[in-house]
Order: sequence, then structure tokens, then C-alpha cells
Amino acid sequence: MTKFKHISLQTKILTLIISLILVVILLLSGIYVVLEKQQTEENKGERALQVSKTVSFMPSVREAFNSENPSSSLQSIAENIRLQVGAAYIVISNADGIRYSHPNPSLLGRTMNGHDNYRALIFGQYYISQSESVLGPALNGKSPIFDDDGNIMGIVSVGFLLEDIHAAIYQKVWDISKISLIVLILGAIGGMLLTKNIRKDTLGLEPFEIANLYRERSAILHSIREGVIAVDENGLITMMNQPASDMLGLYKNYLHEPIEKILPNTLMYRVLESGENEQNQEMYLNNRWVIVNREVIKENEKVIGAVASFRDKTEIQEMVETISEVRQYSEDLRAQTHEYINKLYVLSGLIQLGQYEEAVDMIQSEVKTNGMQNHILFDQIRDSKVQAILLGKIGKASEKKINFSIDQNSSLDQLPDHIDISSLIAILGNIIDNAFEAVDSKEQKEVQLFATDIGNDIIFEVADTGEGIDEDENILKKGFSTKTGGDRGYGLTIVQDTVKKLGGSFEIKSDNTKGTIVTVFVPKNHEGEGGELA
Repeated sequence: MTKFKHISLQTKILTLIISLILVVILLLSGIYVVLEKQQTEENKGERALQVSKTVSFMPSVREAFNSENPSSSLQSIAENIRLQVGAAYIVISNADGIRYSHPNPSLLGRTMNGHDNYRALIFGQYYISQSESVLGPALNGKSPIFDDDGNIMGIVSVGFLLEDIHAAIYQKVWDISKISLIVLILGAIGGMLLTKNIRKDTLGLEPFEIANLYRERSAILHSIREGVIAVDENGLITMMNQPASDMLGLYKNYLHEPIEKILPNTLMYRVLESGENEQNQEMYLNNRWVIVNREVIKENEKVIGAVASFRDKTEIQEMVETISEVRQYSEDLRAQTHEYINKLYVLSGLIQLGQYEEAVDMIQSEVKTNGMQNHILFDQIRDSKVQAILLGKIGKASEKKINFSIDQNSSLDQLPDHIDISSLIAILGNIIDNAFEAVDSKEQKEVQLFATDIGNDIIFEVADTGEGIDEDENILKKGFSTKTGGDRGYGLTIVQDTVKKLGGSFEIKSDNTKGTIVTVFVPKNHEGEGGELA
């Protein structure tokens, strides 16, 4: 079975075509031989009977019977007619069976050995019979000869040898065989041309290779996360994988439907007309922002279709933002480490110079400054993720000479599982960084954090002594910023998206003389999306 599977398509088609032609030829030839044999024997029999009747009705034949030597005239008459009609023999005999004519003159005057002459001689019948003659098996036509009074005075027997009949049939079969051979050759040539055309259409691949490619293609298309849609040159959908259906919310069978009918703004017709590929095009499809690549399919420089692959921009953006947040978190920890290393270098220098009192004063100052903060950070805030983030921000504030403090009334237990480290970095990291930037150019650089989980919400509040934010409806628009420089205007947008995902909300209160307060409310039980600016 495996060996048969790997037989080439050309061999299979040629074998099938030749086998069918041979079967048809043999079947038709057999039918033809049988029918031809029947028809030829019937025609020869009818001809023999008609010739015998004609001879029996000839006046010269009747007159010869009344002569003294009938053979002298009947022999010549019979031989002339026999040569004209192509019969094997024409035998004329009297009522006693004595031959008056025969192709072999030596048999004249002898008695016929036909055993079926009685029907003509006794009953006067005209008939066709098959019998053994002197020359061999023959098909005979027999007719009685009547005198003027209606008495039977002889019989005419016209015969065609079966050997000659069969030879004629074989000759026709041979002619048919030559035609059949030509048909077989033409069929083989046609089969070769057909298989060549099929191999061209299948790019030289065998059926089992096409089946393997189809299975592999289906597995690949349904395993990748990108959506893929293919159309033909008329814009009709020929393939759509499951991720594409899920991403666009299409759950019906849309095969062979126009692409513009299903997704009106895919611009696939533009690619089909231009024949140019399009890469990384941002589009809004079915209420989703996606990044689309469009590739044309060409055959002999002719566009025969196109394939569009697209990925959800939301997922990509979330991944980029998460990486950015983790990078910022790492940078904060680096800043904290750098700040403490600088202080250790100062302490080391003071000790080496013998300035022990100054070194002790510096240590006591650090203990006094950080003692209360550490007490709040490690005793009142008991979530390790929040602790890690705040430690990094404390280090960064120290490096920037910003007085960053945690309100002594803050208290926070372990946060629910749905609030992960990435969400915390996005929320706390961005609002604290915004506060640091707000006071960076101020003389009084104060930033304070308050956190509590009393009630149904977890509350984070960050207050700064910056210049405040003007009331502007664009502050949450992506890319909008009141500060100069590139890569800005994303912080509050990220906060808004993250809080919305957690089903919470946040508010901003700002005063040009007192600074800004940003408050975030995140429900302990995530039941839905909120995230609207209060």
C-alpha cells in the first residue's frame, strides 16, 4: 500500500487511461466480432438463397433439363454466375441428386452427398442450410426447380465456404485492430499531455505531497497567534484561520464571500490592483486596532490573490509598556543602590580621615531620616510588591534630592492576586515619576504617598508641591504632555488603561499654588471595567 501511495501521478493516470482504452477496445471488438459474424453469415445466406432462386427460375436452366446432355449448358451457366457472385460453388442436380454442374468437372454426373436436399426436392421449400460439402463446411442457399406443370425436376444449391466467411470477418477485425491501436496511441499521448498539465498546475508535486502540505499548512495556520486571511484575484475569501476569526469576531463560514462584504475597510482590493506589498499598516478592524501586512500572490507575473496577516496592536502595546515599566523599576533600584554606595563612600572617607564624630552624625541622621520611613514601609505596608516599588522610588528620590515620604497613616495588607506586579508598576511607577518631574525644578521638592486598603477599595494617593496641571481635557490623550522633550505624554494614559483593566478609577486635583494630588481607587474584588477620570 505504501509503495502504491508513492507511485507518480503521471504513471497512475497513464495506466488508468491505457487500461480504460484497452477494456473499451476489447469489449467493443468482442461485441463487433459477434455481431459481424452473425450479420455476415446472415447476408451470405440470404445472398446464396437469392442466387439459387434466380438460377432456378432461369428459362435456360429449365430448357437444359429437357436436353439430352444437361451438363453441357448448365455447367457454363452455373460457372459464369458463380464467378460473378463470388460463391464457392453452384451445383445444379436433378431430382435424383445427379450433378449437372460443379466447380470440379470430375464430379459431374455423380450423386450429391447433401443430406438436407429433401426439403427442396420433396416439399419444394426455399431455405438456407449449413452442411459439409466436398470443398468443406459451407453455408448453402437451396431452391427447387419446377417444370411447366409445377413438378420438381431438380435443385439448385449455391454455397459460400465458412472458411471464406471467417476470413472476411478476420480481415475486418484486423482493420478495426489497426484503428484501435491508433486510438490507444492517441489516448496515451493525450494522457501524457494531461498529466503534464496537471503537474504544472500542482507545481510538480505528487498528490500525497500536496496532502502533506495541506495538513502542515492547516496546522501552522491554526497554531500561530497572528490572524491570516487569503483572497483570490476576485477578492473572494479562500482561507481564514481560527485566530483571525477569534480576533475579528467572525464565527460564520465566510469562504468564497467577498472580503469587502465581511471587512469593508481591509483595502485588499487596493493590493490586488496595484500588485504591491504593504507592510505594518495600522488599521481599525471590527472595533480593534491591528497591525496588518498584505502580500500579493503572483504566478508568471500575474496577481492571482493576496494574503493579509494581522496582529492585535493592543497586545503588542501592552507588552511594550510592561517592558518599559520593568525597565523603569530596574532603573529605580539601580538609583537606590547608587545612592547608598555614594553614602558608603562618604562614610569610608570620613573614617579614613579620622572624622569619627562627623561619620557618627551622618549615620544617626540617616537612621533618623529613614527610621520612620522604614517602619511605615515594612511594618504598615505588608505587600512585598509595593515595598519593592517604593524602595526603588525612595532611592531615586534621594538621588534627585527630592523629599519623598510615606504618610504615617498608610496601611496596606497583602494585595489581591488580580493586582499583579506589572499593574502596580504601571500605576505607582507612573504617578510617582510624574510627581518627581513636577517638583524637579522647584525649590521645595516634596512628594508624599498615602496608601490604604480600608473599605472595599485599595487607595493610592500621591501629592506633590509642583506647579500643578492646567485644566485641559487632553491630559489623558496619548502623547499629550505639558513638558518638553520626546517620548512623553504616555504616563497618565498607561495609568488610565491599567486602572480601567482592574475595574477602578482615579481622580486628579490640581492647584497652581499648592501642587497636584492624584488618587487611584482599585476595587479589591474585580467585577468590571471602570477607569474613568473622576
